[in-house]
Amino acid sequence: MSMTTSHRISLPRLLLHLEGAAILGLAIFLYAKNGESWWWFLLLLLAPDLSMIGYAAGTKTGALAYNLVHSYVAPVIIAVIGVQAGEPLIVGISLIWFAHIGLDRMLGYGLKYPTDFKDTHLAHV
Repeated sequence: MSMTTSHRISLPRLLLHLEGAAILGLAIFLYAKNGESWWWFLLLLLAPDLSMIGYAAGTKTGALAYNLVHSYVAPVIIAVIGVQAGEPLIVGISLIWFAHIGLDRMLGYGLKYPTDFKDTHLAHV
């Protein structure tokens, strides 16, 4: 079966959206267990989108800045540091970051290609 319209969603793409929802749910669950303030969660949930400011310097720079902040690599490193240091606030910040990325993936926003802001690894949005 071929997907000829952008309104249809393929199984792999659906799975990527569901993975994002799973990460979002897990991050919220673990954040609740971590015991940090929900005000911090609400305040910082959209903070990674500040990386879009990089697009002021062009699509290549913008995509690089956006992708560095919207990849799971940095929050994993931050989480490990927080756990090793016994710092729940650092762990909480990493969980907020995971939640943001999961929310983005669930909604269909993926990592950016340097061609255009709307070109992502999930679709053209």
